[in-house]
Amino acid sequence: MPNSIKIIVYHARQCDPKKCTALKLKRHGLIRLVTSMKLIPRRSIVLNPFAEIAFSPADRDRIKNFGLAALDFSWEHVEKPLTKHVRGTSRCLPFLVAGNPVNFGVPTKLSTAEAIAAALYIAGFKEEAIKLMSIFKWGPTFLEINRERLESYSKAKDSKEVVEIQKQFIKADTIY
Repeated sequence: MPNSIKIIVYHARQCDPKKCTALKLKRHGLIRLVTSMKLIPRRSIVLNPFAEIAFSPADRDRIKNFGLAALDFSWEHVEKPLTKHVRGTSRCLPFLVAGNPVNFGVPTKLSTAEAIAAALYIAGFKEEAIKLMSIFKWGPTFLEINRERLESYSKAKDSKEVVEIQKQFIKADTIY
């Protein structure tokens, strides 16, 4: 990633290292991996599925100034640590569909790499999102199956508007 965007991932060491997207991102030098929540920058945007505020383009400046953080947990163990206080400003991603081989087609069950790429894309760092996903065989598929959603969310002015757009996508998705 360009020096302008600092990406930090808290790694809980709960996943299969061979399938872990955070470890692969680290090997490619695209993120900084930390194993203590205390090392998440205090003013960064933290992607937290239990946050009450939706991620939106309004978070762009905070990402640019303080960084983007993701929490890498196994889905089976995720809730307990995230209900405690997490440093940074927590945001949840809007409705997206996984493109990774483990959860392909499952709504909201994104890998860490997908979550980071989605946030970058929505915040207006589209090239960085594409670059990040290009290191995974299935990465471009994630961006393709979510292109309309990502484009719509990236045009929202704030969290409230993202939630309204999300409602339309969920409603359309349940019709089928």
